Amino acid sequence: MRTVIWSMAALGAVALLSGCAGYSWGTNVPEEYRTVSVPVFENLTEVSEMGSTVTQYTLREFQREGTFKVVRPDDAAIEVQGVIRRMVRGGVAYDRGRGMRATEYRYVIRADVTFVDRRKGKVLLERRGLEGETTFLTQNDLLTGQKNAAARIAQDLARQIVNEALALPLKGDGRGTGAVEGVQK
Repeated sequence: MRTVIWSMAALGAVALLSGCAGYSWGTNVPEEYRTVSVPVFENLTEVSEMGSTVTQYTLREFQREGTFKVVRPDDAAIEVQGVIRRMVRGGVAYDRGRGMRATEYRYVIRADVTFVDRRKGKVLLERRGLEGETTFLTQNDLLTGQKNAAARIAQDLARQIVNEALALPLKGDGRGTGAVEGVQK
């Protein structure tokens, strides 16, 4: 009886573990595409430092995520080019006691991002209208609230940029990067 129980337990363990056989930890980005450079984003908004702020957070996000190594432009397989098109701020909460002044704002940044294969000189993916957003509160000081929100909005956009890079339809050893292979948004 004891042998039957151990046999059943071993069979059950094998069945459970075999279900995980198709999964792997790590990345599907081919090794030859794991270097990236990010020149300073062009800034077409009135907020003068946003180009460099978004670039800085994008570099940090690539380093944090860990799949890509940030290198000099001449050594990169992929170059991430960006143009910040718009920044929009709009009130979402108002104080009736203060003449209906906005006390909370929604802040949205819109950018166009292009991923270029530097070796072949071809565009891998062009994403127009990628948005980062956040909200912020004001305490009678709109400029300070907006400045504090700039880092959060840049970080949100940077995460989206890195996620787009991870989903690029790259070909290395004959495999793509997963379910989005060959699909451009």
